[in-house]
Amino acid sequence: MGIPKFFRWLSGRYPLVCERVTDDNIPEFDNLYLDMNGIIHNCTHPKDGEAPAPATDEERFLAIFYYIDFLFNKIRPRKLFFLGIDGVAPRAKMNEQRARRFRTAKELEEQHAKELRQRRANGEIIRAEDEENSSAFDPTCITPGTEFMDKLT
Repeated sequence: MGIPKFFRWLSGRYPLVCERVTDDNIPEFDNLYLDMNGIIHNCTHPKDGEAPAPATDEERFLAIFYYIDFLFNKIRPRKLFFLGIDGVAPRAKMNEQRARRFRTAKELEEQHAKELRQRRANGEIIRAEDEENSSAFDPTCITPGTEFMDKLT
């Protein structure tokens, strides 16, 4: 759970906190703190055009681990490497998230049904497994207590 506009405030108040680095000019760091929720979201369903989305949980896990390795090897923290992940949200936030996630799941289901109708209209033969499941990753499973997060952690 992020703090709205915190990064904007922090980088505005302390502009030197953000610095572009190149491979030949990486400063030394004692600590590396990673927000795993951001990494998990970006690795499991990348934005359009960035990379193809992983098709299986195994591929998703590999993408996450690869990116963590990439960051660790790039920064090489000397003392501490911390992976932070959101815990269970407060009750009010849970209710808000639940409503949003149900809405998102319904939209994904409707999109899948629309794709199947278009494929049928184009004369494609639809396999049974295509009927049942969409290949799209459901980001609502990136929530504490879900099977996906249990397997990941």
